[in-house]
Amino acid sequence: MRNEYKLGLLLAALAGGSVLPLVAAAHPPHARVQDEVYRGREQGRFMPLRAIENRIVPRMRGFDYLGPELNFAAARYRLKFMRGEQVVWIDVDARTGEIVARSGF
Repeated sequence: MRNEYKLGLLLAALAGGSVLPLVAAAHPPHARVQDEVYRGREQGRFMPLRAIENRIVPRMRGFDYLGPELNFAAARYRLKFMRGEQVVWIDVDARTGEIVARSGF
């Protein structure tokens, strides 16, 4: 009985191993956000992040710039700043570079 149990486990492992590649092949990987942003920039839909940062970061004197996040669906960058314990987010339209929201002030 013990050998039959081991054989069953081995067969289950082999069967599972052969099914996983099929499942992975059935669901192609999603496009990376960076790829979508690149295509958006190339098509003129998004401003380069560097240009947006060059507009916004100098306005935030006294704050440390921690970096961006992208909400691709809304076409917005959220730039994060910090001064002491105060955290501030500046939401910027990725198409125009205009500030659309601020929080944390």
